[in-house]
Amino acid sequence: MPETQQVEDRPAAGPPPANSVDRFFKISARGSTVGREVRGGFATFFTMAYILVLNPIILGSAKDKFGDQLDSVQLVTATALVAAVMTIIMGVGGNLPLALAAGLGLNAVVAFQIAPLMSWDDAMGLIVLEGLLICVLVVTGLREAVMYAIPQPLKQAISVGIGLFIAFIGFVDAGFVSRIPDAANTTVPVQLGATGALTGWPILVFCVGVLLTIGLLARKVKGAILISIVTMTAVAIVVNEIADVKSWGLTTPQVPDDVVASPDFGLLGDFSLFGAFGEVSVITVVLLVFTLILSDFFDTMGTVVGVSAEAGLLDEDGKVPNLGRVLLIDGAAAVAGGASSASSATSYIESAAGVGEGARTGFANLVTGGLFACALFLTPLLTIVPMQAAAPALVAVGFLMMTQVKHIDWDKYEIAIPAFLTIAVMPFTYSITNGIGAGFVSYVLIKTVLGRAKEVHWLLWGTSALFLIYFAIDPIEQILNVK
Repeated sequence: MPETQQVEDRPAAGPPPANSVDRFFKISARGSTVGREVRGGFATFFTMAYILVLNPIILGSAKDKFGDQLDSVQLVTATALVAAVMTIIMGVGGNLPLALAAGLGLNAVVAFQIAPLMSWDDAMGLIVLEGLLICVLVVTGLREAVMYAIPQPLKQAISVGIGLFIAFIGFVDAGFVSRIPDAANTTVPVQLGATGALTGWPILVFCVGVLLTIGLLARKVKGAILISIVTMTAVAIVVNEIADVKSWGLTTPQVPDDVVASPDFGLLGDFSLFGAFGEVSVITVVLLVFTLILSDFFDTMGTVVGVSAEAGLLDEDGKVPNLGRVLLIDGAAAVAGGASSASSATSYIESAAGVGEGARTGFANLVTGGLFACALFLTPLLTIVPMQAAAPALVAVGFLMMTQVKHIDWDKYEIAIPAFLTIAVMPFTYSITNGIGAGFVSYVLIKTVLGRAKEVHWLLWGTSALFLIYFAIDPIEQILNVK
């Protein structure tokens, strides 16, 4: 991106700081206000609060090698606690509007790939080990160096791909788009609604929510995303009372009987750091940890770059402010997630919803983290937002992040093709990591066939090689006879 464009994308400096809080978080300096930060904090919380329901369902539905299952109430507590603590730490230490919680995808790996091979304590120990290794990579400067080695157009492509990805998540989670079962004998993988048509009240709530959100955005209404979420949640509650709704999915929008619930901290500290080595082979442990590190490493990289770019916080060289601290806190979040049995915690791309509301500093994280802390005691009240009311925010933010595509030079195939693959693979494979890997590998390949391999940073060569292993993990396991 040309330097003039980057400067224009960053928020204009505001008036001098009004107080110590303003000065510490650089609220005015980043062209924001306390009101915008608060709105952004609320918006981020409501778009990612689903993790309080989804993480316990994913982890709680699986059994370990010995047939044991994790308690769902304890999982809710662990999920909320880690999200609250690490989000606040990121806000204070990293000063970015970047919230953290148990990582989707990573929790599925833990539940369905790792736990069946060992006990839950051993599985969570691997998460702690993964987080510690990531912290080592940060301290040595390797993780930050990898991020700086990425060409600026690829960073922009990552932002665009994430935008499409989270918009797709919104459509899928709301039920607007669904997978066609394999039994249908069709080559079309997804369809409109559950049956090829939009049916049911929940879908109507989502559609109205999308229209309301884009209408408010077009009018440049302050708090557009948050207004939409709150309004459509209220509408959903009314609809649920007066209409015959079969299912809203994970969260039913209804006024709870009990507002306060006591947290259960029973899972905290239930992990065995090296217990996995006694259950499976060393090679298996290495491959499992490698998979976790690679997924966590690049999902975070994509999220940090994408959210920072959308907030206009990248400097003239495309660098993220306080990157070293941000990455170290993210690594520590993985350790905290494993130590509390909530699975690896990581930076959330839904933070872009808060950025869309105007959040530009870590002050927004104090709000988001505070709401997660409240969720420890007010879970029945704070989890009534159905996905159909929150998903329109993801669609809207997807559009906002998509605008980064204008900075990519599509006439240069050496960058346009890797950028395209990065953008396309993310939503099509439902993975940020896969998209980044496709972009990296293709970028190195094209530079090589053009006889310009020397232009590729050695770290990109190394990470591309790791991605080749990542994509070929199954045949590698077969060659090594690893089950």
